[in-house]
Amino acid sequence: MRIIPLLLIALLAACYPTAPKGEKATAPATQQETLLPLAITTAKGTHRFAVEAALTPQQQAQGLMFRKSLAPDGGMLFPMNPPRTASFWMKNTLIPLDMLFIRTDGTIAFIAASTTPYSRDPVSAGVPVAAVLELRGGRAAELGIAQGDRVAWGRCVDPAGKAPAELDFCPSPAR
Repeated sequence: MRIIPLLLIALLAACYPTAPKGEKATAPATQQETLLPLAITTAKGTHRFAVEAALTPQQQAQGLMFRKSLAPDGGMLFPMNPPRTASFWMKNTLIPLDMLFIRTDGTIAFIAASTTPYSRDPVSAGVPVAAVLELRGGRAAELGIAQGDRVAWGRCVDPAGKAPAELDFCPSPAR
């Protein structure tokens, strides 16, 4: 009879979502290899970032969960190939994020500003996108980033960079 309560406690402990011990605010080593140069061109100029790329389904599911901070020029990019209507939530995300939904022509379709940590409410642009970029909450407003601004990444931003060619996103300049 004593074993049942112990098993119940062990089961509950195993299901409790916690960050791994010793986790740092920086990216895991597997994602450090996929840091991409990214640039957003606004009416005020070009802003450069070094972002992690969530390429695998596991990386995309994990996203920025359990992170305690995010560098001002950091973030995470979620490429969508093929483009699709993406929906995100903030489950297990400790910090507010700005989510920038990027069209196939490189323009920003929608910005979800300072999303609420831990929220399970879906966030979407409601249109197919080529990628979603997550930045530290409030960063888009700080830099004057707005819908319609242009985004590029990979060797389009840094031709001498080491980003794999398949990760380059070089939309044509606006006419």
